[in-house]
Amino acid sequence: MGALDHLSNMFDCSSGHSKHKRRKQLQTVEIKIKIDCEGCERKVRRSVEGMKGVSSVEVNPKQHKLTVVGYVDPEKVVARVAHRTGKKAELWPYVPYDVVEHPYAAGVYDKKAPAGYVRNAMDPHVSQLARASSTEVRYTTAFSDENPSACAVM
Repeated sequence: MGALDHLSNMFDCSSGHSKHKRRKQLQTVEIKIKIDCEGCERKVRRSVEGMKGVSSVEVNPKQHKLTVVGYVDPEKVVARVAHRTGKKAELWPYVPYDVVEHPYAAGVYDKKAPAGYVRNAMDPHVSQLARASSTEVRYTTAFSDENPSACAVM
């Protein structure tokens, strides 16, 4: 950046709008919303199809999941779906159980989750509780090299 560019930016007398408008990132937004019938599915699909920046919409009624791909803000998509349909909508709270260290620990396992999914345990308090209560962790730390009072079986 040259000196002339720097001075022109300092003494810019425009209306406050920047020349370089920041574009939104292409995102995949997954939303959990209750879908009972084909009418609900159609209502949910139509609520976001006309939204600016949306590229594709996919509805999975078995998992109660709406997937929106496009240049959109996730919070705005959730708010629009909730407002237009009158249903409770939230960001998809589940991850595949292969991703989580202890999928059956308290705070992670959810009976209402679709098959093969558990709650996302990114909260450090939940993951610490899951690790402390797991019998697998207690047994592996008993024979760990990092534990100074561990048993050494050779």
